[in-house]
Amino acid sequence: MTSKQRMIAALERKVPDRLPVTTHHVMQYFVDTYMNGISFQEFFDAFGLDPILWTVPHRPKHGSPEYIDPQQDKPGFLESERIISDNWRYTSRSVPDQEYPTTRHDFVTPRKTLSVVTQSNEQTTWVVEHLIKEKSDIEIIAEFASTPLCNVEAVNADAEAFGERGLIRGHIPGFQVFGQPGCWQDACCLYGTEAMIMQTVDDPEWVHEFLRILQRRKIEFARSLAGARYDILELGGGDASTTVISPRLFNEFVAPYDSEVIAAAHEAGQRIVYHTCGGMMPILEDIAAMQPDAMETFTPRDMGADVDLAEAKRRIGDRVCMIGGFDQFHFFKGCTPADTRAAVRRAFESAGEGGGYILAPSDHFFDADLPLLQAFGDEARRCVY
Repeated sequence: MTSKQRMIAALERKVPDRLPVTTHHVMQYFVDTYMNGISFQEFFDAFGLDPILWTVPHRPKHGSPEYIDPQQDKPGFLESERIISDNWRYTSRSVPDQEYPTTRHDFVTPRKTLSVVTQSNEQTTWVVEHLIKEKSDIEIIAEFASTPLCNVEAVNADAEAFGERGLIRGHIPGFQVFGQPGCWQDACCLYGTEAMIMQTVDDPEWVHEFLRILQRRKIEFARSLAGARYDILELGGGDASTTVISPRLFNEFVAPYDSEVIAAAHEAGQRIVYHTCGGMMPILEDIAAMQPDAMETFTPRDMGADVDLAEAKRRIGDRVCMIGGFDQFHFFKGCTPADTRAAVRRAFESAGEGGGYILAPSDHFFDADLPLLQAFGDEARRCVY
């Protein structure tokens, strides 16, 4: 099988020729620090992994007053074309004299300017001042925020060029500047995770209205996916995991909204992988009931989550493809290649039976010993059905 055929077979819960093996994202910090800045596709080749091409091109609504921001530089990691309008203008400026590079991002509307402040280092970016500061700010988003749609032609051009090399993957868009695919996760990025959790008790109706506003943008995007040659798109986020919120909150504030986004993507002919980097075991069946095509990341206990891969396979492996489950913290650094190979075998024995499993680290990694990455890819290729 080609890498594309192998991973699609797993996504369809069929048995491929061997265990598919890949990674979630290739981090620029890693290739710059450890591999002299090689390209992401050269990374896949270097370790014999099944390649993934992430592509997220956006376009404005046809016939709308929205347009691509002409001032935007080349989109960065997980970014796409910024869609704005005369009533939703974007500006940014550096904030001096900070420990880390700091940027204030403004969304200028006729009623009010909403601002978010981010900081960055060479590895990642984080929020230090959230966009939503008053509850009424969600009304500004509802009235003025632009809605990105899928640039189907650009996706299909990337798919044509990539061919059988591997999967074409994207994600449901998060909010501009700093957001996430899932409705709840997006809200947490905009308002703060702890603050969102408190509001589910103090003002649940406001939380529901906030989620509905964010969901409308995501459903509109999902409907625009018809005809796009994606293999899988990501939804969800770690703030929906049970290491952050309870199963009750998941079923009240997460599942009802994200399940409708999944349904809209399915109507457009697309597959969805639901991403939960954190605790999953108490809500495995709840996630599967949302009817995604795949679930990730199955983060193990030794990485601070709770997943027993064999039990997860037994409980939901006949309903969804499983992606992830590998402990990159302990087996990409500071162990022997034999230890890494044994961890690969354990994952294959736990989740590989009957197909429907793609081996991958449990989300990103920034540091790794290259011989251990070689052992990871090599042993996975030896896991033959």
